[in-house]
Amino acid sequence: MNCFSINAFCCHTIPQMTFSLWTFGLLMISLTGAHELNHFPENFEVAKRDEEYTLTCNSKPDDIVTWKLNGDPLEDDENVKQNGTKLTVLDIDTPSLGNYSCWRGEKMLSSTYLLLKVDEEDTVDSLINCRAKSYDCNFNCTWTGNGYTAVRLGLGHNCSKSSKSCQWISSSRQLAEGKLQFEMYHDLSPYAEESTMLEVTAEAISDFSIFRTSKRFYLRDIVQPDSPQIVKCQLVNEDVNVTIDPPSTWSEPYSFFGLEHEIEYVLRDDGQTERSSSTLIPKKISKLRVRSRDSLVLSNWSHPPLSAFALYLFLQVCNVLSCPCVFLPCVPPVSTWFCFVFTSEDLSNTLVINDSFYLLRHKLLFI
Repeated sequence: MNCFSINAFCCHTIPQMTFSLWTFGLLMISLTGAHELNHFPENFEVAKRDEEYTLTCNSKPDDIVTWKLNGDPLEDDENVKQNGTKLTVLDIDTPSLGNYSCWRGEKMLSSTYLLLKVDEEDTVDSLINCRAKSYDCNFNCTWTGNGYTAVRLGLGHNCSKSSKSCQWISSSRQLAEGKLQFEMYHDLSPYAEESTMLEVTAEAISDFSIFRTSKRFYLRDIVQPDSPQIVKCQLVNEDVNVTIDPPSTWSEPYSFFGLEHEIEYVLRDDGQTERSSSTLIPKKISKLRVRSRDSLVLSNWSHPPLSAFALYLFLQVCNVLSCPCVFLPCVPPVSTWFCFVFTSEDLSNTLVINDSFYLLRHKLLFI
C-alpha cells in the first residue's frame, strides 16, 4: 500500500468505522439502558404480580385520550383495556411495567410509572445497618444491598406507610462494595427517657421492580461511640496511668452522658492479653488499646482506635521525654494498636515515626 492509499484509508475508512461504532453504541444504549430506572420518579404506582391495576389520566372526564407505554402507543389487547380516561392493566408482569403516559393529541396530560412490588426476603433486616456516634439528633444508616439502581431511606410512620408527606433522603456517600450511606435526623430529646422506637424505611428500585422494607429500633441500641482519645501515658512507680478523653463526637455534658473505658493490653513476659476498667495498668506490657461505651445503657463498644490517635499519643510522649523525632516513610501496614515494648538494649535517643513507632533511649518501643 502506497502513501496515497494509506492516506485514503485514514481519511475515509476510519471516519466510517467511527460513525459505525458510534451508531452501534447508541443502538445498544437504546436497547439496554434507555428504559432503566435509575431514580425515583415523581409519580409511580406499585402493583403485585398477576393482579390487575387501573391507571387514571389527569384529564377532563370527556377528553378523548390515548395511552403510551415507555413511549410506544397502546391499543386494547389481551393485557390492557381502556375505558374512557382510565387504563386497566389486566395481568401485572414484566412486559407491562414502565412509564404509562396519557395524551390528548400531541399533548401529554400525565405520566405514571407502574412498578412491580418485590416480596420481602428473610434477610431484609440485614440490608440496613444504622449507627449513632452519640445521642445527638443525627445518625447514619448503611444500605448493603446490591443490584439496585436507586435507593432512598425515610424515617417515621409516614414513610413506612408510603405517605406523600414522607421526607425521603438520598444517599450522602457511596462506600466500598457498592454500599450506600445515609445521614438521618430525628427529633428525640437526648435528655428524656427513650420510649419511642425509630423506624427506618428503605425503598430500592431494580429495573421496574421496587423493594420496600422497614427496620425498628431504639436509638440507644445503635449508639456506638467513636474511638476515645488517649491524651497521656504517665509512669507511676511500676504502673502506667493512662489518661483518656471521650471522642470529640460524643454528647455533652460528659457528666450526664457518661462513658466507661476499657484498656486491653498484652503482658510483655508471657504474651497474655488482659483487660482493665482502671486507667492504671502494669508497666511491663507490649501493647495496649482503649475502647469506650455508654456506662448507663451499656451500648456497643467503640471500634479500635485509628493510627491518627496513636500518632497523637506518641507525640505527647515525645514531648514529655524531650526526645528528637525522625520522620521516615510509611512502610508496614497501619496498626490499630497503641503499643509499648520494653527493651533491654541501650539504644540511641531517637523517636522514629512511621506506621510503627519506636522510642529507643528510654527502652520504650511503640509498634
